[in-house]
Amino acid sequence: MSEPESGRMIESEPDGKPRARAGQDTDDAPAEAIVAIPLRHPWRIFIAVVLVLGLAVFVLDAAQRSDYGWPDVGKYIFDRRISQAAWVTLWLTVYAMIGAIVIGLLLAIMRLSPNPVLKSIAWLYIWIFRGTPVYVQLVFWGIVSLIYPRFTLGIPFMTPWVTLPNDIFTNLFITAVIGLALNEAAYMSEIVRAGLLSVDEGQAEASTALAMSWGQTMRYVVVPQAMKIIIPPTGNEVISMLKTTSLVAAIPLSIDLYGVSRGISAVTFTPVPLLIVASLWYLLFTSILMVGQHFIEKRFSRGTGRLKEGKEPAGPEPGPPTGPAGPGAPLSTDAGGKG
Repeated sequence: MSEPESGRMIESEPDGKPRARAGQDTDDAPAEAIVAIPLRHPWRIFIAVVLVLGLAVFVLDAAQRSDYGWPDVGKYIFDRRISQAAWVTLWLTVYAMIGAIVIGLLLAIMRLSPNPVLKSIAWLYIWIFRGTPVYVQLVFWGIVSLIYPRFTLGIPFMTPWVTLPNDIFTNLFITAVIGLALNEAAYMSEIVRAGLLSVDEGQAEASTALAMSWGQTMRYVVVPQAMKIIIPPTGNEVISMLKTTSLVAAIPLSIDLYGVSRGISAVTFTPVPLLIVASLWYLLFTSILMVGQHFIEKRFSRGTGRLKEGKEPAGPEPGPPTGPAGPGAPLSTDAGGKG
C-alpha cells in the first residue's frame, strides 16, 4: 500500500468505531451548553438587609421625634427669605467659579511657561492659597477695607499721584466672590494643568506639521482631549464651592442661605428645623449640579470606544478563517490590521 493511501486511511477505535485522525477539523461539532451556577453571597445579602432595616428604623424614629420640628421645616422650606437667600448662594457659586476658572487657567499657563519668573509666581500663589484655610482667607478679605481704606498710586514715601477710595471691599458680596474665587483658583490651576499635560506631545507636534497655529492646536486638538480630564474634577469643585459659600459668614456676609437660616433660628429658637431647611436647599442644588455634570461628562467622553453597559455589538465579529487560504481563496475584507 502506498504512503498517500495509508495517510488517507481512517483510524479505528478498539470497538470498531471510526476515529478522527489528528488535524481533522472538528469546529463544526455543536458545543455543549455550559450550565453556570451563580455563586451565593449570604453575607452580602445579610449586610444589605441590616443596612436597609437600620435606615428604616432611623427614618421612622426621626419622623416621630418632635425635636426635629417637622412642622417648622414645612413652614420655612418655601419661606421668601429662605428662597431669596438660596438664590444669593447660587449666584455666589456661579460668580466665584467663573473667576476661579479664569484665574486658574492663567495660573496653569504660567506654571507651564518656560519663564522661571512666571512659573515661580504661579507656584507661590498656589502654595499660599492651598496651604491656608479658606475660612482664614475670608476673614482676612473681610478686614482688607480696614487695612487699606483707600488705594494709592505713586512713588513710595512721596505724595501719591492717584488716590481712590476702597469701595470694592466695602461691598460684602463682591468681597465674598473675590475671596472664594482666589482660593478656588489655586485648585483649578492644578486641574487645568493636569488636563493639558495628559495630552500627548505628539498631538501638538502633528498639529504643527499640519501648519496649525498655537490657538488652533489648543482649540481643536489639545483642549477637547484635555476636557475629559478637566470636567470631572471641575464638577466636583463646583459642588464643593456651593457648600463652601456657607463660610462667607467670616467676612461677615449674612444674606446667603446658611446665614439667613441661622438668623431666623436665632429669633425663633428653632435651630434644628432651620438647619434641615438649609440642608434640603443645598441638596436640591447639589443634585441639579450632579445631573448636569453627568451629561457634560457624557458629551466629552464621546469617541472613547467604550460600550455602554448592557449593550452588545450589533452583529457578531467575523472570525479568522479555519484553514489556510488556497490559491483561489477570496481576499479578506477586514479593513483593520495588516493584510
